[in-house]
Amino acid sequence: MVLKLDPELAAELKAHPEYSAPPPPPRKASRSARTSARCLTPHSPRSDRHTAYAVEDHRVPVEGGEITVRSLVPTGEDSTATFPVLVWFHGGGWIVGDLDTDDNHLRTLCVKLQLAIVSVDYRLVPEYTFPNAHEDCYAALQWVVTHAPELRISLAKGFLVGGDSAGGNIAAATALRARDDPFFATDSGRGLTGQYLREPVLLHPEAVPAAHRAELRSYVENADAPLVDSKAMAQSFVGYNAPPTDVRVSPVLAETHAGLPPAFLQINECDPLRDEGLLYERLLREAGCATRLVSNPGCAHGTHYWFPGIAATAKIVSDEEDGLRWLLSFTNAG
Repeated sequence: MVLKLDPELAAELKAHPEYSAPPPPPRKASRSARTSARCLTPHSPRSDRHTAYAVEDHRVPVEGGEITVRSLVPTGEDSTATFPVLVWFHGGGWIVGDLDTDDNHLRTLCVKLQLAIVSVDYRLVPEYTFPNAHEDCYAALQWVVTHAPELRISLAKGFLVGGDSAGGNIAAATALRARDDPFFATDSGRGLTGQYLREPVLLHPEAVPAAHRAELRSYVENADAPLVDSKAMAQSFVGYNAPPTDVRVSPVLAETHAGLPPAFLQINECDPLRDEGLLYERLLREAGCATRLVSNPGCAHGTHYWFPGIAATAKIVSDEEDGLRWLLSFTNAG
């Protein structure tokens, strides 16, 4: 099938054919190789307003060890001010990515939206397979709650979870789990108030329900998509080694989606993951959840990472800011 790519993206891909090269098999990607050869580049310049936010790395205990999370908190004349929070999980197919993947962009969001952000450096394949990434991120979410006062976070002003691609998968699965966890009960003041899912993984390709098969066509239609094709996605699932029907890897399969917090989703037209994003938004909406969905015409998976200078990326970033403001509008605490 011929893809109708955004003209600027198509021109960039023609000029840089290496971006369409297939990734290495996940089990050959050692941590040292991931460190020396980043596949995801920062998609915005670092904010120069260093005095406008405070940055600190923290160690968080998890099963079998520790992980690092990075807090970004706005600063200003009022040292007692508190802020809503976004807990962020990076993408990379559970194989690559770290605190630097989105760091520049998150610093900009922190200042622009006056939003505290906690970015999570969860453990990766091949050293740590399923469910380590999910469990690490859930532990980090709990850590944010217990450390909110010292981070100048007000959960009443907004408690969002979000992520890109595999991180979007973790965010969606975390929201489902938190919904049913008394620790995050809404009446406790610790309930999530929103979820931001950017080009998320929401369904294992080996667990497609018969009832939805006809509407899930993008793995075939976008099988040869640039940047991330269907084969690359399949490799990610092999490395992660999750049971296909487990809702922690396939949130679409949850028994019910009722009671989940408002969701903002961004999907790409030329992405193998396109249709599961469309399906998930519909399932949430039909279950009574507030949703907002933005589809990026002509864009492939990860367009905003590889090509930050094109107009499509500027729109993705603008839509992201509007979507986060929309999620924060559901909390009225001043």
